[in-house]
Amino acid sequence: MNKLVSLSLVVFGLFTTLQAQDFQGMAVYESKTSTSDMAAGFRGNREVTPEMQKQIEERMKSMFEKTYILNFDKTASIYKEEERIEQPGQGGGMRFMSSMMGGGGTHYKNVKEKTFSVDKEFMGKEFLVSDSLPRLDWQLSGETKQIGNYLCFKATAVRKVEQSDFRNYRRNTPAKDEKKEDNKEETKEEKKTTNFTDGWEMPKEVVVTAWYTPDIPVSQGPESYWGLPGLILEVSDGKTTILCSKIVINPKEKASIKAPKKGKVVTQQEYDKIVTEKMEEMRQMNQGQGGNRGFQMRVGG
Repeated sequence: MNKLVSLSLVVFGLFTTLQAQDFQGMAVYESKTSTSDMAAGFRGNREVTPEMQKQIEERMKSMFEKTYILNFDKTASIYKEEERIEQPGQGGGMRFMSSMMGGGGTHYKNVKEKTFSVDKEFMGKEFLVSDSLPRLDWQLSGETKQIGNYLCFKATAVRKVEQSDFRNYRRNTPAKDEKKEDNKEETKEEKKTTNFTDGWEMPKEVVVTAWYTPDIPVSQGPESYWGLPGLILEVSDGKTTILCSKIVINPKEKASIKAPKKGKVVTQQEYDKIVTEKMEEMRQMNQGQGGNRGFQMRVGG
């Protein structure tokens, strides 16, 4: 039997499996988000020693390297962070930052009904964000690469950035010739009230690059990504990269793929407004408490 016939039989067998009424799959994803801009916000603050700066950077790096599990069938999926033992120093403010950067909760997608639901905790309150699935205008490419045992194809799209997802926040550093040359004349009071988030900006759009495999013909993927003719195994979205490290078709233990129910029901737009208004309120409070100092205490909490 030649290789082409053998491969065709394997693909046909998998397609037949996918058509089964009780079909289910499980995929493990590793997610990493660059935190260089966030960590840089503490540099230059007299109250943050080099040792403290190093500790902050290490904690942030660890906090934004996560493992997620995607359980999916032909029409729906749930995407949830893998449970792990909380490390020392990861409580309080670090959990707060994690939730701001897209962490926590169960993300449910139904591609047949084109809806999603995700439960989120923000400032001690529980929300259930339920809305229509965002549609991306995917541009398919003939470019391919191998991810594990699967041949994947490239697709790109431009998406609007959710104002409640701070992973793509960036520091708007002015050019050198725009900076004041008389920094020495800056008063101690001005330095004291410099806020951690001053100079930050949220891009309106980001380019998303996805790699999907037609060998698993379900329109699913990690987080809110979907809409391609195959399971998405890798995503690069701004500062975040998500890569599939393991796939199991029809695992012995079936997962319960159901939408979360807990929390105050809000739309994505309503949730974005709640978060941005609260963050602005905190920013104003933080300015009155010494800027970076207040935020540093939250991170170190």
